[in-house]
Amino acid sequence: MRGAAYGTLIVMPAETLAVSDQWPAPYAAAPIDAQVSVPGSKSMTNRALILAAIADGPSRIEVPLRARDTTLMVQALRAMGTEITDGTGGSWIVTPQHLRGPAEVDCGLAGTVLRFVPPVAALARGAIRFDGDARIRERPNAPLLAALRQLGADIEDEGRGAAPFVVRGAGRLAGGAVTVDATGSSQLISGLLLAAARFERGVEVIAGGPVPSAPYLEMNIAMLRERGVDIEPEPGRWKVLPGTVRALDARIEPDLNTAAPFAAAALATGGRVTILGWPLTTTQPGGHLPEMLSAMGAHCRLSSGGLTVTGGSTISGIDADLGAAGELVPVLAALAVLADSPSRFTGVAHIRGHETDRIAALATELSACGAAVEELPDGLVIKPRPLHGRSFSTYDDHRLVMAAAVLGLAVEGIGIGGASTVAKTMPDFPQRWAEMVGQDASGGGEA
Repeated sequence: MRGAAYGTLIVMPAETLAVSDQWPAPYAAAPIDAQVSVPGSKSMTNRALILAAIADGPSRIEVPLRARDTTLMVQALRAMGTEITDGTGGSWIVTPQHLRGPAEVDCGLAGTVLRFVPPVAALARGAIRFDGDARIRERPNAPLLAALRQLGADIEDEGRGAAPFVVRGAGRLAGGAVTVDATGSSQLISGLLLAAARFERGVEVIAGGPVPSAPYLEMNIAMLRERGVDIEPEPGRWKVLPGTVRALDARIEPDLNTAAPFAAAALATGGRVTILGWPLTTTQPGGHLPEMLSAMGAHCRLSSGGLTVTGGSTISGIDADLGAAGELVPVLAALAVLADSPSRFTGVAHIRGHETDRIAALATELSACGAAVEELPDGLVIKPRPLHGRSFSTYDDHRLVMAAAVLGLAVEGIGIGGASTVAKTMPDFPQRWAEMVGQDASGGGEA
């Protein structure tokens, strides 16, 4: 690792530039010292949009994420009649209207659209058809569709339990008690909870097994209560009483999962990075990142200005159950191959059902760069070895683009294939990343 010599670079939002699908990952010839801002949380933005669409009046969503996943959510709600307009400062104004079909919903690769919108579609009048990118048809969704049927929804999926499917809304949904196997994704429960106050009997959701990424369920609870919804959580059980969803002007937190590669850059280069606006408290699973980075040898300091991560001369391997924060696995795996000792990540079988099978993809790509990587049913064992540059495939997965960028800071010659897929959550990631390193977005020189 390189020793630190600091001179702060401030990286703020940049204009989105066209990025080749084979992006040369910027290599850091010296320790990075930067202050970085990241866009709003995808998870909070799409939850806020859903809740605003079924609220009792107009809501303003301030500093939302504007990326492919949230654009798809906006388009889905507009297709069902919700009025969403641009406000000042990049905000969205959401005015509820009578939900209606027929409508076509393009889920793209967005699990939040696939799982959050169907319960709302059941409250519409008319047929709402769901489909998206090829991979969306493979993402687990059968438990949600089965639950909606049990609660009174009319759904046509020809027995697939997956997209494409049609929700034939009747303008109401009875609701009631239902058991959901959400071992594949906490979103299968979240979608029901977010819309449940509008069901005639509300909903009581019982988990049919362990639920990954539990902080997202806490996020639901907090956001519902902010809007006056009566929710009674117990271990493995959530009860939402029928009632009004109050309109609320909400400000979205920075996306801590998207902040992860920038924070990791401090360790990868032996430098220092401050993530501006990091919240003092949060329900985002990315809030576990400082704990993980500290275990790997970083010094993390949280203040009202943000989170400052300082790397040292080495990176330590860790043994961690990441079941609560599976989105962090790609970036932490990239750091693990740069460490001075092995790492073991477990508890994340569910990330095999994300944009790609992330466990298999990481094992394949990191091994091809020289590391010794073993797949576990629910994770990875990583043994660092000498690394070399190569083309790093990303399988249409935005988090793999970010992981490859972290690796490229310390390993010359990493080319990131399919880099444009990062637009799913951060369209200008290559520009902000290159600016942090002090290069242009092509990776070919000083900025």
